[in-house]
Amino acid sequence: MRSANQTRAAATAADAERWVLGVDSGGSGLRVALARAGDLTGAATTVSREPVRTGATGIDPDHLLEQLLPMARALLDTTGAPAPAAVTVGAAGMATLGDGLRAELPDVLKGELGVVRLALAGDAVTAYAGALGQRPGAVVAAGTGLIALGTDLATWRRADGWGHLLGDSGGGAWIGRAGLDAAMRAHDGRRGASAALLALAEERFGPAGELPGRIYPRTDRPAALASFAPDVARCAGHDPVAAGILREAARHIADAAAAARPAEGGDVALTGGLFRMGEPLLAPLRAELADRLPGATVTDAVGDPLHGALVIAAALAADDLRLPREGRLLHVP
Repeated sequence: MRSANQTRAAATAADAERWVLGVDSGGSGLRVALARAGDLTGAATTVSREPVRTGATGIDPDHLLEQLLPMARALLDTTGAPAPAAVTVGAAGMATLGDGLRAELPDVLKGELGVVRLALAGDAVTAYAGALGQRPGAVVAAGTGLIALGTDLATWRRADGWGHLLGDSGGGAWIGRAGLDAAMRAHDGRRGASAALLALAEERFGPAGELPGRIYPRTDRPAALASFAPDVARCAGHDPVAAGILREAARHIADAAAAARPAEGGDVALTGGLFRMGEPLLAPLRAELADRLPGATVTDAVGDPLHGALVIAAALAADDLRLPREGRLLHVP
């Protein structure tokens, strides 16, 4: 009969031989990583800069597979790895636009790559796993948009992530739009104006009177708005309107974190490109989080959503997936 130490040693040895594949599909393209389940830090990665198409019926599974399969085969050939023991596909919009992926990917990946264990996850879930692993807490993922996701390992708690027209409050598009609003107020001579932001807006987009025609027709409108967020941060040190915008953004971010964090507590992690804005945003955010969540530990993310996809795949391969398999957020066929 094996001792506990022998059992753990056997499990570690098995992890060393298992390979897992992680996929992260988002607005900037498709990233794929292959790693040994016992050493995710040594992942081999490949990137496509072409975002997977989304149409009226949701995320296009054929377009995703058209890119994913050659990328995965190239990684398997380069590393000499066997068929992956588990795969996690994380995608922006998986929860609401992923019906086609859920219907088609399991059979295709099994037939083409020999995949037996598969998880399909929203990008907020892979961001959570990348940031905190499989422990309770909450993660705020913020870039162009913003979503907070928390769990007590029994269920998920989501806050925001409703897009730039209905939410994403405090995210990059929200900050950029607020900054452009202040710029247009300066153009008109209304209260709440910022001459500094007007100057930067015209530097980036052209004459203020032409701004609606340059922003509204764009299919990438959220990204266009978010492109102005760093300009708001640049002004915050000397412009009270810009500083006020970032303070309000910090309040929204803290509200989302508080809504998503489980009642039992847990760490709060921040992940995503928005937080690279640095102290102009982080200083008011730390103050807001201390006020809304006294005693909570705010920590940097351990890894990004691609790392999170590998974390979920490794847990699935080891029969140790503790994150909630709930609805469309984390689907294991």
